Amino acid sequence: MGGSKPWPQVSVGNKDHTSAAVVIIGAGISGMCMAIDLIRRNKCHNFVILEKSSGVGGTWHDNKYPGCCCDVSSHLYSYSFEQNPDWSRVYPGQEEILDYLIHVAEKYKLYKYIRFNTSVEEARWDDNELKWKTDVKVSGDKDSEFNDCYTITSDFLISAVGQLNQPAYPKIPGLDDFHGRVMHSARWDWSYDLSGKKIAIIGNGATAAQLLPELTKTASAITLYQRTPNWVMPRLDAPVPSLLRSAYRYLPPLLWRARALQMDFREDFYSAVTDSDSVIANQIRGWCGDAMRAAFPDQPEVWAKLTPEYAPGCKRVIISDDYFPALAAPNCTLETSPIRRITPTGVSVEGGTEQEFDLVVLATGFQTIEFLSPIKITGANGRGLADIWEESGGATALYGTTVPSLPNFGLFYGPNTNLGHNSIVLMIEAQSRYLSTLISNVLDARTSGKPLALQPKASRVAVFNAEIQERLGKSSFADERCSSWYKNAEGRITNNWAGTVVEYQEVLSKVDWGDFEAVEKGGKGSGVVLGGKKETKLGRVREETVVGNTALVVAGIVAVTAAVGAVVLERRRGGRKW
Repeated sequence: MGGSKPWPQVSVGNKDHTSAAVVIIGAGISGMCMAIDLIRRNKCHNFVILEKSSGVGGTWHDNKYPGCCCDVSSHLYSYSFEQNPDWSRVYPGQEEILDYLIHVAEKYKLYKYIRFNTSVEEARWDDNELKWKTDVKVSGDKDSEFNDCYTITSDFLISAVGQLNQPAYPKIPGLDDFHGRVMHSARWDWSYDLSGKKIAIIGNGATAAQLLPELTKTASAITLYQRTPNWVMPRLDAPVPSLLRSAYRYLPPLLWRARALQMDFREDFYSAVTDSDSVIANQIRGWCGDAMRAAFPDQPEVWAKLTPEYAPGCKRVIISDDYFPALAAPNCTLETSPIRRITPTGVSVEGGTEQEFDLVVLATGFQTIEFLSPIKITGANGRGLADIWEESGGATALYGTTVPSLPNFGLFYGPNTNLGHNSIVLMIEAQSRYLSTLISNVLDARTSGKPLALQPKASRVAVFNAEIQERLGKSSFADERCSSWYKNAEGRITNNWAGTVVEYQEVLSKVDWGDFEAVEKGGKGSGVVLGGKKETKLGRVREETVVGNTALVVAGIVAVTAAVGAVVLERRRGGRKW
């Protein structure tokens, strides 16, 4: 297929349906970024994206609950190479973010690479062929009539499933016996009429803070079951005026500056979630106290229930303008007693009576520390990923992207790459640039007839993770007074990055080939640095402000001149009439 085109440039077709250069698991922000980089940087089209859902968007396709939105400003929560001047709000809602991601998929023509309703069951590294074998299951009724399961062979395997894809269901006695309706926030049923219902919300994190204000508008009564309180700071959300959106559209440097200022603010916020004694951490305490007392004036008993004892950042800081007002609504009740069990008709707490409900909402988050669960990954010499991580005391990876004994394998949003202060998209783009460089070397080797398998050296991964755990141990994330989805059962912080985004981007601004070794047939690592190379410099996207206002004005003049010139040229050609 593909005529005279080189092998990597040929898209996967009917004849090679079960063979690809690269397999990407997931069509969310990470998977789409990887695909775009393969096309733009590597000129590679020989890849497939496997998506278990029916559409692109990842977590923004799956999470559709009332009030679902992002806690990072819209201009920063988007690709640097595909900035959007038309966000309607400072903080976008789920539907608008999904529309943006659909637009990206359409613009970069990604749909032809995606196989929807296709979930990955297992992936195995073949020590002799030096390839991955990925078993998939087809869930779409019509598609499954052709073949409901098959195996894809690939040179490289990319996990872009992220940390927020498998709902976490609480282990509460009696939950399965409830006679009313039970819904997890990540599996919302919009056909269910909420009007006049009695609703229990279990959980009080970011999801509950978004749900509660919406549900109080229609429910007859709501009880929020809180295990531990959260720090809450103002969102300061607002519509983006149409005039400003027009300015962003026709004067791109203004949009770049808006994004850069958001980047600066978010990076400054780093100390708030890592240093409990920082000025901004204390400011969060003040903001939270002010908002709480405004919603609950002269109610110190409520203040005590809503004020955390742990440092800001130990759990994710909630950003909301309407959480406390919703909690103070006449039809809302805060319950802090531990849940004893779910009964067929409601919820019973310790030392209290049962409350009856029509609907129980589980705002209990995701299975975060398992990462690729429930996919079974087996690497070189039959070593399973679960075993590799069990031996190291929890999920670990070199820069959160590659794992020992998993040759030609890459991770997005992997161990220790989550953020508590900035946009995860900034991390994803750095990871994509880094992984596309590894893939490029593997594909070049195959093109020359010399198969190449790369894996990070176990010793290098151990050193990196020791360094990062030492830093994390001194941060607010490690505060023993709270538990969070950042930590595993042993208290090891497996999810969060220890530094700023700029630090991470600098780390991934080059590939140090001394971090890797080639894997020979039979699964044995050679310890050899790739072809004698020392490093490949990649650079990074500089999101922070790097130019002054004068340079910005000059850039704006150039942009306006170019726009006017384009209009004049179009008129001369007899094109669009303005």
